[in-house]
Amino acid sequence: MTPSIVIDSVTKDFTLRHARSIKEMSVRALRGQRLSDRFRALDDVSLTLHQGETVALMGLNGSGKSTLLKLISGVMRPDSGSVLVRGRIAGLIDVGAGLHPELTGRENVHLNGAILGMSQKEIARRFDEIVEFSGVERFLDDQVKFYSSGMFMRLAFSIAAHTEPDVFLIDEVLAVGDPPFREKCIGRIRELRGEGRTMVVVAHDIQMLTGLCDRGITMRQGRVIFDGPTAEAGRLVREDRMARRAAAVAGEPGTPP
Repeated sequence: MTPSIVIDSVTKDFTLRHARSIKEMSVRALRGQRLSDRFRALDDVSLTLHQGETVALMGLNGSGKSTLLKLISGVMRPDSGSVLVRGRIAGLIDVGAGLHPELTGRENVHLNGAILGMSQKEIARRFDEIVEFSGVERFLDDQVKFYSSGMFMRLAFSIAAHTEPDVFLIDEVLAVGDPPFREKCIGRIRELRGEGRTMVVVAHDIQMLTGLCDRGITMRQGRVIFDGPTAEAGRLVREDRMARRAAAVAGEPGTPP
């Protein structure tokens, strides 16, 4: 099989600042408290994703999956290790990513399409398909800052899904919008899978991921703990959810509900 994404010994750290103003910094300094901490979002992650695979990236909030997706997309760079991607990358790692709020929907189709690597000829050829799929025809000449979050997602997803990408990345955006459009998005993802595109999908809907993806990767605290059948990856995430809820009920410090 041809490698599509190669992630080799990747580590990514972030700085968590506990003080924003000079006053807060002074108070914490007088009390001997730390002004910041380092948080390791990804810890020595290595993966190879092959052409045509549809991969579910699973884990609780804070497990590192969205950070990994951003490294694959090129939005971030690793502190150590390397991320290599073959071909054109498209997709959504945030609701409305790539849309300019001051531009109209029509203008954003051209702008975002160009950002994602489409030529003006390609955009013109697929323009009607993009608009029809998004369902925002009535608002196409309005500035997108007046769109709802669902309309944002619909237009952004439609543009990305029609760029004919080699690698398609999706992060939680299917949680936005009405059920009929989510089904439409899932249908488009299945079409792209049938065309042999490589896809990485991040979502909390384990049932949807199990039906959509042929490989599951479970992350915990910045590390890959499982790589195999999607159903098994989902089972591990459910166990982590139960453990986190139990810890929250028990009142363990620092444990989100």
